[in-house]
Amino acid sequence: MRSFRRLCAALALSVIVVAPALAQEVGYKPGTVWNFSYIKVEPGQMNRYLDYLGGDWKKLNELGKREGFVVSYHVFSVNSARAGEPDLILAVESRDYYSNAEQLAQQKKIEALLAADQRKMETQSADRTPIRKFIGGMELQELVLK
Repeated sequence: MRSFRRLCAALALSVIVVAPALAQEVGYKPGTVWNFSYIKVEPGQMNRYLDYLGGDWKKLNELGKREGFVVSYHVFSVNSARAGEPDLILAVESRDYYSNAEQLAQQKKIEALLAADQRKMETQSADRTPIRKFIGGMELQELVLK
């Protein structure tokens, strides 16, 4: 009986302590997710790489927009890039994080769009190695202030 009373007292105390914290509203809500890729283009290869971006990369992002995953996508040129900085930054804004099931479903649609399986797509990625280097990236989530 004593342990039951202790349990009830502990529960009541936790409600008293936690309730005010839950009642406080945060000043933001989660927004869209942004993925940035930092690309260093090899000398003399900028037009060739931009052709790829205007082709398959754009097709993939347009598919993502039609499917409702991608909100927007952008290619930014870094003006006067210094040593170690990228020449281009690729930005893709997504509505939210993907679940594993959504990733797999989207992968199948990408393969169908490009008429390629995962191995072929990896080979195509390796084929771009002589024209560019992926030097980093970042994933951010916007916090929309209320």
